[in-house]
This record gives sequence, C-alpha cells and structure tokens, in this order.
Amino acid sequence: MAINMRAHEAGILHAEGYGAAPQWLPFPTDVMELLPQLWPSNVARDASGVLSIAGIPVTDIARDFGTAAYVVDEDDFRSRARAFRDDFTAPFAAVAGADVYYAGKAFLCTAVARWIMEEGLNLDTCSGGELAVAQRVGFPAERVALHGNNKSVPELRQALEYGIGRIVVDSFDEIDRVARLASELGVTAPVMVRVTVGVEAHTHEFIATAHEDQKFGFSLAGGQARAAIDAIVAKGESLRLLGLHSHIGSQIFDTSGFEIAARRLVALHTEVADEHGIAMPEMDLGGGYGIAYTSEHEPLTPGQLGTQMAELVDRELKEFRDGHPQATLPRISIEPGRAIAGPSAFTLYEIGTVKDVEVSSGVRSYVSVDGGMSDNVRTALYGADYSCTLAGRRSDAEPRLVRVVGRHCESGDIVVMDEYLPGDIVPGDLIAVPGTGAYCRSLSNQYNHTPRPPVLAVRDGVARVIVRRETIEDLLALDVDEPSPSQEVR
Repeated sequence: MAINMRAHEAGILHAEGYGAAPQWLPFPTDVMELLPQLWPSNVARDASGVLSIAGIPVTDIARDFGTAAYVVDEDDFRSRARAFRDDFTAPFAAVAGADVYYAGKAFLCTAVARWIMEEGLNLDTCSGGELAVAQRVGFPAERVALHGNNKSVPELRQALEYGIGRIVVDSFDEIDRVARLASELGVTAPVMVRVTVGVEAHTHEFIATAHEDQKFGFSLAGGQARAAIDAIVAKGESLRLLGLHSHIGSQIFDTSGFEIAARRLVALHTEVADEHGIAMPEMDLGGGYGIAYTSEHEPLTPGQLGTQMAELVDRELKEFRDGHPQATLPRISIEPGRAIAGPSAFTLYEIGTVKDVEVSSGVRSYVSVDGGMSDNVRTALYGADYSCTLAGRRSDAEPRLVRVVGRHCESGDIVVMDEYLPGDIVPGDLIAVPGTGAYCRSLSNQYNHTPRPPVLAVRDGVARVIVRRETIEDLLALDVDEPSPSQEVR
C-alpha cells in the first residue's frame, strides 16, 4: 500500500480512533494497493477490486475449493528456483562452482519435489517422511541430502539404501550409528559435519541456529567440530568425509554473517587438509535468506546474494589456495527454502466476524477468519509479522487498523498482528495473506480438531489441488475405538 506522507511525517501512524500502529506500518493513501514484493508475480487486482492469480479470480477459487486455502503460483515458484539455480550460481563459476539444495522443510509435497527436480535443484530433507517424498517422485538419490539432530536408525538405513548423496552428521552418536550401518550394508556413507560456527544472525531467538547454546551441530570454539572430523577419519572406508556445513539463522537480509561463517569454515578446512591430507570437496553455507513479509523487509535477489557470497568465499579461500596450490577447492552449496516457496503463495480466508474492542489507545478491531494458528502458527510461535488485503471486491472506505485473528481457543491465535483494511469490511469478505508458502503448511496442525486447508497450484489459468483438504474422517482415522463397557470381555 502507498504511504500517506503527511500522516507519516507528522507521526500520525494510526487511523482515527483505532489505536496505534507499529512504526514500520505507514498509514495508506490507497488501502487497495498491492506491494509487488509481497505477492507472487502472477497476482493482480481487476477494476472491481477482485484479486486474481495466474488469471483466476480468488472469488472463483473460494467458490470451487473453499476457504481457508493455500494458493501457490507455480510459475512464480519455478522462476524463483531457476533464479537460484542460474543467477545465484553464476558468480561461483570463477571460484569452484555452487550447488543449490531446496530446503524441503519450508514446504514439501510430491508436486513440489517434482518442480524442484525438473528445475535442476537438489533437495535437502530432514526426516524419513521427507525422504519418502523424494523417493516417491524418483528424485535422483545423489542429489538428496539428509539433515537432522536425531536421525533414527530406520531413517539412516532408508537413506543409505536409497544411495543418498550426503548425510549431515550432527553428533558423535550419529557418527558411530552411520558408520555401523554403512559397514552392515557394505557401502561408504558420504557425510558432512555440521559446524556451529558461533555466528548468530540477527533474528528471533528461537530461529537463530548458529550460537553455541542450541541443539544443532558440533561446536567449533569448543573443539567438538575438529574431534568429529577426527572420529570420521578414524572410521576408515565406512565413511567418506565430504566437507563442512553451517547454518547461521533465518530471515537474513545481508551477507555479513556468511562471511564470518565462511572464514571459520575455511580455517577448519585448511587445518584438516594440513593434518589429514584431505582436501574436502564440499562446503555448505546453509540457507536462511529472508523474504518480504511486510513493507519493512527488503530482501536481496538471488543474483545479488550470489555475487556477494562468491566474492566473500573467494576472498576467504585465498590463503587456502596459496598454501595448497594442488588441492581442489571446495564446491559451495546453499539451502534456500523460504526464499523460493515463501513469496510464491498466499492464504485465502473468509471473514466470519468483525468485533471492536475498547483498549487503552482507543478501539481495536478484531477480524476473525476461518483459519488461524492451525494453518499459520508462525505469528504465535515467533511473533512473525504478516500483511493482508481485501481480496474479493473493491472498497473506497477509509482505512481501518485491524488485527486478523483465527478461530481457535487461544488468545495468541493471531494471523496478522496489525494491518490496514477498508473500514467497511464485513463477514463474508475474502482476505488474502501473502508470504505463506513457507513453514505454514509445514507447521500446520489440527488444533481444536480443525482439518488442515488444501494446497492449490495455479498455472496458466488452471487451478488444481496438490495437497487435498483434510476431512473429519481424516481426523478420526487414527483413533482406536475401544469397546464400550457392555462389550468388554469379562
């Protein structure tokens, strides 16, 4: 939405009588305006105010598929994958090359796995279930990775029998476990060591993953990472040491943290080459690239990320190159998930109630929709910010500051903390929340026995279901009926 500069400059960051908005949320001059960076590329609004995606009005989607529903722009998803495959990796051609692993934890289903496979990306998985998706679509095993801090024996066996391309080991117990299974199966397991490099990205405490006090990886400062490498080398032919891996956080908007991480990984890489005579062929800098959820976010493009990261990797590898002129440089890999899936989708809801509540700053308007923390728990879990817009009609009403909430029995069941919507919104109106392609379906749940929404893929004027809506029968299918007292055998 556009900024009303007079209101903004005067510090009037709220609609009259509706309480204070956060500083980053400007009062809009046009509450119906779409900010392009928040929406899939094929989303538009027609003269009647109806939102469409790839040529299909959301009113048709609501009629044919119901609400709530996740709606994915397939072309947008694929184009973001290609941008990482091409624009990100191109600058690395002068270094040692780069590979892109789509982080399946962001959102994965068989259709998405096929898209990723067809667009030439690799796939990063974190469980036997995600591995099963890859196997179902025939994803080449050598292009698949397995992550996780507590991989089970069945999951590791599944990965090794599949012929997986890399296992990112996360504990000494796991090193022993993988080596034992590899020997039993008569294979050599390709492993990378997840290193906690001591870099904490500027993000929410619960999604920052590189500081020392957390469950992931081997501490670099504490010497665990080096000890893990020594343990892997000692296992002989059962394990093949591919390289080092790090992940410094999520929703990252600059590359400074990656530079420090790369510097520390290269130092360890050099140490291993000197002492073990092993020039590890790979180095993974993880993911965490941010997307625009609201107008305050300005993410880098894949091309900008690639250029900056190739420069910093080349700079950090200089000393290793000079000291090991015969060694092959490690090939860099990254793991974007949110940056591909997130902006390619929105969630479509129908408003059920609109309620004004007296608060200390005036009146807060609560807009309840037919979803909530069961289909998007990130606001409750992380305090994540989202935007939204009226999607099913045009309105010329004055903007109204609202809080969009769900239908669940929790006061923290909030979808959008603060946003301006037209003042004439009523039950039955459709609203759309952008940026929900990542971690919303993946983290979805059945709280209050609420069936999860479907995932719809839209392309060239055709919408299709790629994950069907759950039903009450699905919810009850796992319940085991016990006999009534009159049926019990005495």
